[in-house]
Amino acid sequence: MSLASRTRLAALLATLGVGVVGVTSWAYGYATAQQSAAPEAIVRPSVTEGSVLQVVAHPDDDLFFLNPDLSRSIATGIKVATVYLTSGESDGRNEAHSPHLDDPAGPADRAAYAEARQNGIRAAYAEMATGKRTSAWQRTSVPTVGGGSAEVDVLVARPEVNLVWMQLREARSISDDNPESLRGLWDAKVPSLGAQLTSGTPVKPWFSYTKDQVIDAIAKVFAMYKPTTIRTQDPTPGRSEGSGVFLDHQDHVYGARFVQAAAERYAKSTDRPHFSVQNYVSYPNTSLPPTLDPQTAEEKLGYLKTYAWLDHQDWCGSPAGCGDRKTATRPAGAGWSQTIRYGRGDGTSWMAEGVAGRLWAFAVLDGRMAYWSRSGPQAPWQGPRLLSGAGIDAGATAVRLPDGRIAVFGTRTTLGSTAREYGRDLVYAVQAAPDGAFGPWQSLGTPDKVDISGTSAISAPSVSVDPTGRMTVYVRDSRRTLRARAQETPDGAFGAWQALGGTGLLGDPVTATDASGRRHVYAATAGTVLAWVQPAPDAPHSGPFRTGLPATTGPLSVSPQGDGVRLYFRRPGTGAVATSLATAAGEGAPEFSPVTEVGGQGGYGAVGVAGRLLAGRAGEGTVSVSDADGTQSWYESQMFYTGAPAAVAEPDGTALAAALGLDAGLHVTTAPSAGSEPLGSRPPSPWHRAVQPSTVAQAGAAPSRG
Repeated sequence: MSLASRTRLAALLATLGVGVVGVTSWAYGYATAQQSAAPEAIVRPSVTEGSVLQVVAHPDDDLFFLNPDLSRSIATGIKVATVYLTSGESDGRNEAHSPHLDDPAGPADRAAYAEARQNGIRAAYAEMATGKRTSAWQRTSVPTVGGGSAEVDVLVARPEVNLVWMQLREARSISDDNPESLRGLWDAKVPSLGAQLTSGTPVKPWFSYTKDQVIDAIAKVFAMYKPTTIRTQDPTPGRSEGSGVFLDHQDHVYGARFVQAAAERYAKSTDRPHFSVQNYVSYPNTSLPPTLDPQTAEEKLGYLKTYAWLDHQDWCGSPAGCGDRKTATRPAGAGWSQTIRYGRGDGTSWMAEGVAGRLWAFAVLDGRMAYWSRSGPQAPWQGPRLLSGAGIDAGATAVRLPDGRIAVFGTRTTLGSTAREYGRDLVYAVQAAPDGAFGPWQSLGTPDKVDISGTSAISAPSVSVDPTGRMTVYVRDSRRTLRARAQETPDGAFGAWQALGGTGLLGDPVTATDASGRRHVYAATAGTVLAWVQPAPDAPHSGPFRTGLPATTGPLSVSPQGDGVRLYFRRPGTGAVATSLATAAGEGAPEFSPVTEVGGQGGYGAVGVAGRLLAGRAGEGTVSVSDADGTQSWYESQMFYTGAPAAVAEPDGTALAAALGLDAGLHVTTAPSAGSEPLGSRPPSPWHRAVQPSTVAQAGAAPSRG
């Protein structure tokens, strides 16, 4: 460890009143580089930059639900830290290792089991970062807000890899209403939640937190690490319609809500970079098709096996054990090693053309809607600028109105001061004039008639615009059916929510209008794709129709093509992108061309499409482009990203694709579009930052004009 590293940590710990040296963490040496806002004369290809902070409820949630995003981020060499809110002590029995295995009624040792899980996590991270599970860690206790402490572990060989253990008591049940839990604390059923310290931890003594102190403690971690990407679990996965039971572990749900509250508090500070938030699906993956190709799934499973301590060799020297033997009986989980899914922000309709070739791109930064704009193909990009109003969830949908104005849609979470005030609604903002300022957020409410305890699992909206300028919003409700709400007149009020049916819908619905003016809406289920199609322009939708398309991994993309619309989706188990052309057939179900594959193998998540340009995640996980009309392999980049790419066709015959990097910056590339030569004859331009980063995020409302 360098002297400079020790000096930085000593300075931080001195400010906290702790005189400990010999441990370094990248959180404690963070400084934003002074960079010029002027465009560079030479475009530098994008590489993965920024820093990632993950917050999960239990040890192993990251390995099961955030990988391979986690291992790939570590492989790039960027700064990665993971925060574990609870100790994951469960029943205190490390089953395949416990001396009480044959005596279920014997004494439990929760501190020891929690330590064993820590040991397994450290082994898995060491293996991801260095290839050796025995790579050394330095561990220390750091004071937190509220009189508690957190254990911070730094990987000696790769000090940019950190683990932060908050060591709160877990619920000890997936769904039982146990007041001594994150859920009980959030719902004010207990005034405070105590720690479950692990054996061997440097944290002393025992402590407890109030709800506000938990939020403050997490926000303080954000302030120390200053991430550009925050990863966490899904705060609103929904409930079982019959029993009302959460579809996910209660610690996952309420842990993610504490992260929401902490991020909102942290966003009010100014000494930080912009940050985005990515939510991940957890237990609901069990019933959904696998998303990963075999090679990626096998790599993910390997890290889980390390965590599970399958070989039972005493490599760590801890009496508690060197891993989680409960996981050893089923290291793949309930199919989780084959899957990764985003709970929000997986849509591709966040970029649109306004007037005279002006482009607008939207993403949520710092809990607010941000936008970048460009006045023409040769003009520089400007942004990001933030619309006023906090609480905006990840994901955006942008549409062009007939006069060239842009409308942007999203969902918003209201945390409230009590549990009952937590809720979500759909919101939109519209430019007052073409190329002008955006008006205030307007709420469309929620299609959920009964939003029990704020568990609304509504999707991001998909939006269509008719020739008169009337907008129609489509959304999946918490019952997994399709709902719609349409404007009664252009720029007028929206009518009541309409029920369009369907069951078991996944992800976000998508919509496009064919050359005849008929609107198509599609939504995936676990087994196929459902369709709703207008038999004629302005007619009510017919459907839902079972399309006969094969199972998909969930996210869909759609674009108009002649008398029909073309769907793009991922095949389960391979990640290959498949496509089919849908054409309307009167009152009946749309007809589909044979399914073909485009792009290369592997990857996951939605793909952006414009003309013949296809943008998405390649097998290695980087943002890449391919030819949507053929079998051209991915042109891979060196950049990992968050969410999904978007793409638009330019007036000059090129297509532009964009993605939000892990650095919270907009990155773009251009390539031939429809009517041009194949992509293989003229490779796309390198991915590059649209705008050079600013040195400090602005917490106040920025001007809302591009």
